[in-house]
Amino acid sequence: MSAPISPTVTIQDDTKPDVELGVEEKPAISAEPPDGGLDAWLTVLGCSLVALATFGLVNGYGAFNDYYETTYLSNYSPTVISMIGSIQLFILYSCAGVSGPVFDAYGPRLMIPASGLVTVFALCMLSITKPQQIYQQFLTQAILFALGAPFSFLPAMAVCAHWFKRRLAFAIGFPVGSASLGGIIYPVILNRLIPRIGFGWTSPSRPVGPPNPCHPSLKCSRSTHSATCGIRFLCIGGWFTVFSTFNPFFYVGVYGATANGGVTSRLTPYYLSIMCATAIAGRIVPGYIADRVGRFNVVAISTLLSGILILSLWYTSTAEPNLIAFSAIYGFASGPFFSLTTACAAQISPVHEVGARIGMIFVAMSTGAFAGTPIGGVFIRQTTVPHFRQLILFSGIMALVGVVLFLGCTVDAVSKDLRGCITLNKQYNVV
Repeated sequence: MSAPISPTVTIQDDTKPDVELGVEEKPAISAEPPDGGLDAWLTVLGCSLVALATFGLVNGYGAFNDYYETTYLSNYSPTVISMIGSIQLFILYSCAGVSGPVFDAYGPRLMIPASGLVTVFALCMLSITKPQQIYQQFLTQAILFALGAPFSFLPAMAVCAHWFKRRLAFAIGFPVGSASLGGIIYPVILNRLIPRIGFGWTSPSRPVGPPNPCHPSLKCSRSTHSATCGIRFLCIGGWFTVFSTFNPFFYVGVYGATANGGVTSRLTPYYLSIMCATAIAGRIVPGYIADRVGRFNVVAISTLLSGILILSLWYTSTAEPNLIAFSAIYGFASGPFFSLTTACAAQISPVHEVGARIGMIFVAMSTGAFAGTPIGGVFIRQTTVPHFRQLILFSGIMALVGVVLFLGCTVDAVSKDLRGCITLNKQYNVV
C-alpha cells in the first residue's frame, strides 16, 4: 500500500512592490541637516548680516552710554543712563520667548522684514530725540528697538540648526561673531561722526535681509534625549553669567577715563572696539573646537576664564596698556558664552523646538540682563577706582557661579550617557 500523498499548499505572495502596483517609489526624506553646501553657508551669511544689524547695535551700546554720560544726558546719574541698555536687553531677551515659537511655526520669511521695519523706524525716532530728555531714549532705543530686534535676531540663530548638526557650533559662531563686529563698527561711527555731523545724523539705519528658510528635508525632528534638566542648568547658568558679562562692555571706557585721572585719552573710546574685535574670533574659533571636544565643556571653561580675567586683570589694572590687554583677552574669552549657549540648546532639542528652547534661555537671561548693569552702576556711587573695583568684584563672582551651573550641564549629560550604557548592558547581558 502506497503512502498517502500529502496535499500541496501553494501560498501566493501578494506583497508586490509599489512599482508593480503603479505607485512610484519616492526616496526617503532624510531628517538630518545637510551640514554644508552653498545654500547652508549662504544662510549663515544672511544670518550674520541680520545679527550685525540688530544685536550688533546692542553690543555697541557702550559707546552710546559714554556719550550720554558725558554730553547728551549729562544731567542724569550713571545708574539711570545704564538702564537704557539694560531695559533694551531685558525686552530683547524677553521677546525672544515669543519670537522663538513664532519662528518654529511660521519660519523667518515674514518675521525678519517686519522686524527690519520696526528697528529702522526706532533708529529714525532716536535721531530726533532732544538732549537731556532721557524718556525719549527709553521710548525709542530701550523699548521700540528692543521690541523689533528679537524677531529677526533669534530666527537668525535658530535657523542655523535647520542646516547644521555636526558643525552647528561653528556655524552659529559666524552670526554671533557678526554681532561683535557691530560692537566695533558702531562705536567708531559714533566717535567719528558725532563731533562732525551731530547725534541725529549719526544714529545708524541699516537694511536687514532675510536668511534662507529652513532646509526642506527637515520635516521630522531628530531624536534627542529628554533635556529638561540640561535646559534648566543652561537657563540658570546663563542668568548668573549675564549679570557679569555685559559689565566690562558697558563700563570699561568709563573706568579707563577714571583710572587716567578723569581724562579721556586718545585710545579710551576704542576699548570697546578692541573688546568686540577679539570677541569675533572668540565666537567663531571656540565653536570649531567645541564641535570636537564638547560644547558644554567649552562654554564652562571660557566662562571660568572670563571670571578669572575680571577678578585678576581688570581688578588690578589702572594703566592704559593693561586695560587694552584686558579688553583684548576678555573679548575673546567672553565670546563662547554668546555663541555656544544657543548651540548647546539646539544640541539637546528637537529641531522643530529649537526656536522655543533658545527663546526660553533668552527669557531666563532677561532679568539678569535687566538688573546686571544697573546693579553694577549702584556700586559706582562715586567715579573712583575703589568704587569701580566693587563692581568688578561683583561681576567676577557672578561669572564663577555661572561656571558651576554650566558644569552641571556637563555632569547631567555624562550621567545620562552612563545610565544609557548601563541599560544597554543589562538588556544584552553584558557584564
